[in-house]
Amino acid sequence: AALSQSLVFGVGVLAVLLALVTVASAVEVVDAYDKEALTVFGEYRRLLEPGVHLIPPFVSRTYAFDMRTQTLDVPQQEAITRDNSPVTADAVVYIKVMDAKKAFLEVDDYKNATSNLAQTTLRAVLGDMELDDTLSRRDQINDRINEELDEPTDEWGIRVEAVEVREVSPSQEVQRAMEQQTGAERRRRAMILEAQGERRSAVEQAEGDKQANIIRAQGEKQSQILEAQGDAISTVLRARSAESMGERAIIERGMETLEEIGKGESTTFVLPQELTSLVGRYGKALSGSDVQQMEGLEGKEFDEETEKLLGLEDIESALEQLDTVADSDLRTDETRDADTARDVDLARQEEETREADRDIELESESESPGR
Repeated sequence: AALSQSLVFGVGVLAVLLALVTVASAVEVVDAYDKEALTVFGEYRRLLEPGVHLIPPFVSRTYAFDMRTQTLDVPQQEAITRDNSPVTADAVVYIKVMDAKKAFLEVDDYKNATSNLAQTTLRAVLGDMELDDTLSRRDQINDRINEELDEPTDEWGIRVEAVEVREVSPSQEVQRAMEQQTGAERRRRAMILEAQGERRSAVEQAEGDKQANIIRAQGEKQSQILEAQGDAISTVLRARSAESMGERAIIERGMETLEEIGKGESTTFVLPQELTSLVGRYGKALSGSDVQQMEGLEGKEFDEETEKLLGLEDIESALEQLDTVADSDLRTDETRDADTARDVDLARQEEETREADRDIELESESESPGR
């Protein structure tokens, strides 16, 4: 009896355990971000959506697929560019399962397959570009790899959302050569800028010296004009003084004549009116009786012979010529100053144009180093 009871108890326990195992294998819980492929006896049946599902126990098997965006690291790859420069590069690929059935039936391991395909594509893209492009056109590399991965991964039910190349590094020898080239380019640009600065300084100094010379020449010219005018005025004054002295000499000569006449024996003298006038004027000069009222000897007009002797006509002509030359020089100086300013402006504009052309050439050369 005791043996039979123990046997019954053991069978009951086994039945309970079997029931628990059966229930556990028959119930499948799918997470909210997953989809699972169900197979029964190795045959694909359907996809299990998120939630609780009952499946045939013991003979069923499920395969989970994460439907979120996943990240695949592409290991560092070595490649030879089109201009025979060795480079290394790595990347990261962002993928998402769009069709879990295709990802289950069309490819063994979609992650491994996508990673291997990205590696070969990265090497091919780098080999089809020159070194300068691989270093400066990262976006172009990303777009080309993405285009190359789209078609095969679409057949696997996978969508490549983005490809990002993290780093492209040339070999050590190429890096040293690039550093030397960059240093030489910087030194060359520094020398060019220094030369341009010195040239501009020299131009400004030359323009300043030119303006100073112009101002100095104008001052000297005005000084010469004033000196010439002073000499002319002095000449005129000397001529007028000579005119007054000539009249005084005439009076004195007349008085000497009267004195000689008075020494004669005759008692009756007939004097011309001009000589009488000379006597009166000489008497006034000697007595000084009307010094306060007399304004001095009046200037008389010289006769033609006296004017020729003194050269008064030449003096007046010289004064007129001096005035004409002074006016002409002033107008010429104004015209020359305007022409000089216009020439300076044109020279500066031409210099700025040549500097802009040289800057454009320098920028074009610096944009294509190593070519």
